[in-house]
Amino acid sequence: MKILLLFSFLLVSLFAVNPIILPMKGVKVEHTYSNGKKETITIERESAKECLNIGINVENFQNENLASSKINDKCKKTFITVKGIIQPLQLEKGVKTVAELEVLEFIENKLIQNPNKYILVDSRTQDWFNKGTIPSAKSIPYDEFEYDEDFEKEYYEAYKKLNVKVTNKNEYDFSKAKTAMFFCNGSWCAQSPRAIKHLIKIGYPKEKILWYRGGIASWAGVSLSLTKDMKLVK
Repeated sequence: MKILLLFSFLLVSLFAVNPIILPMKGVKVEHTYSNGKKETITIERESAKECLNIGINVENFQNENLASSKINDKCKKTFITVKGIIQPLQLEKGVKTVAELEVLEFIENKLIQNPNKYILVDSRTQDWFNKGTIPSAKSIPYDEFEYDEDFEKEYYEAYKKLNVKVTNKNEYDFSKAKTAMFFCNGSWCAQSPRAIKHLIKIGYPKEKILWYRGGIASWAGVSLSLTKDMKLVK
């Protein structure tokens, strides 16, 4: 019996992938753009050859330094840093905050394996989604969770994506709700927090909500793959 248990443990260990390996191994997904076009994308840490020999040091790390102005633009990551409201690490008690490796692990081991139970949600407005998002994410703008008679179709579609049945404008069936991971532009972005707080308010199970606080800024900041600008998708 002990030998069988040991063999089972070794077998699981052999095929288990340490999350830290995922950015190098790559995670292959099928992404659907908002125009219906599908593309197979391998999410990985993308490094232009021009960047491989650039050291991380005090002289070239800050974009405003003279030395960094000589660095190829492909090797720079610049983001908005003075807008928005910086969000706390823990958004709501019972809602788990995650980082890049947990997002990759969620995509590979949960979303790809069982898309009927898991979903990665881009809470930004669709123009942001179309410009570039995390491959395999679905677009559900944060404001579509609140009923608006002018956007009734979008409201019902938003909950349908989460496997939530809306029995009335203010009555929801969460019995088959997906485990959803939300993100937006960055730690200063309030769109995914607004979506999460509204869902909790109406009764969405907290244990089925995950929050990627770093969002697109952190994702791109470590050179992980983003989708193409939809204008370039043929």
